[in-house]
Amino acid sequence: MPDIRLIIVLAVVYIDMLGIGLAYPILPKLVEHFEHGNISNASYVVGFLSSGFSIMQFMFAPLIGALSDRFGRRLVILSSLGGSAIAYLLMASAPGLVLLAAARLVAGAMGGSFSTAGAYIADITPPDKRAQSFGLIGAAFGFGFITGPAIGGLLGSIDLHLPFLAASGLCIANLVFGLFALPESLALENRRRFALRHANPIGALREVWRYPSVFSLMMIFVLASFASRVAEVTWVLYTGYRFHWGPTEIGISLAMVGVIYVVGQGWFTRVLIPRIGERRAILIGLSVSVLISVLYGAVDRSWMFFAVMPLALSGWTIAQPAVQGLLSRAVPMTEQGLLQGAVSSITSLTSIAGPPIWTGLFGYFVSAAAPIIIPGAAFFVSAAVFLAALILAIVWKIGTFGGAVPAQPS
Repeated sequence: MPDIRLIIVLAVVYIDMLGIGLAYPILPKLVEHFEHGNISNASYVVGFLSSGFSIMQFMFAPLIGALSDRFGRRLVILSSLGGSAIAYLLMASAPGLVLLAAARLVAGAMGGSFSTAGAYIADITPPDKRAQSFGLIGAAFGFGFITGPAIGGLLGSIDLHLPFLAASGLCIANLVFGLFALPESLALENRRRFALRHANPIGALREVWRYPSVFSLMMIFVLASFASRVAEVTWVLYTGYRFHWGPTEIGISLAMVGVIYVVGQGWFTRVLIPRIGERRAILIGLSVSVLISVLYGAVDRSWMFFAVMPLALSGWTIAQPAVQGLLSRAVPMTEQGLLQGAVSSITSLTSIAGPPIWTGLFGYFVSAAAPIIIPGAAFFVSAAVFLAALILAIVWKIGTFGGAVPAQPS
């Protein structure tokens, strides 16, 4: 019988992701509208907006993680939901790019619910079951993508601001739900004294890198997360340019991605990882991810694009929870929030540079300045980054990573 606390926190993640999914297919279109239909300029702006979001996550994730280790997960999750509701209201009322950018910064600063949900999962799940439980977070994430983008695309066809209003309303509803239904997961005896020197990116990383397994695992995680961002930030631009998709088609395609995540992380990882182990799951997932990125960049028909999507069942979809599970076992219970904040922070640091690179590659190779038009250039480069992560996973002895090797506390 599943833990009722696990079900509740997954429901919180799902509703939060539903709100994000509503707005996801519309934000690039809104930027394109503000840029008077210039898709090349819009691609650069979308990239820098994504980077601004990541900068705020980089700065605030360790603080949020440290606060959750001191005061508990519940307060942090509920506070982030309230901040997200405000951010979406700002987006809905934005008359131009300045206010839209400000709202993205607020959303980035308050976006602690996912990393804190990871710490919540670690609190309530036995160490050997965490990879499967982290997969369930991905499934909730994907289920939000099934419903969110499809609804967002339909609402966006009525008015580009309407999905943001709906997302704000969902965050408020989620806040009320969590206020009454979400119990605290961190026991008082497992709480950690708050130290300002650990509540910043450098201090948090220094603290968790006391454990030998963390650095090498985190490098693999960051490289693969960086590569996976290519689809996230260029999907709307790429499919609109190459296949002439509008909000409805984009919403449907993202809903299919959500189905794949639900099946892959909600069911497939729970069956596969216990049988083959985290090490093989990581190697298989990264290998398939290289192939997927190459195919996404190469296909030139809509049906081919849809045909490639199911391969993601055995790509980063299975490797990600395996890496997260190993990371969570590498530090003690009192530092799970700090770990999740550090992981979120260093991933965000790489993502600050990532979106301008991915959208910049797309924008350049579809512009008149390019020596040759290659719409899939960003996907080809992401395949190379996935390959680098795979090489690191092969060279480093991932199979030896299991328990924490604690250092003396600072």
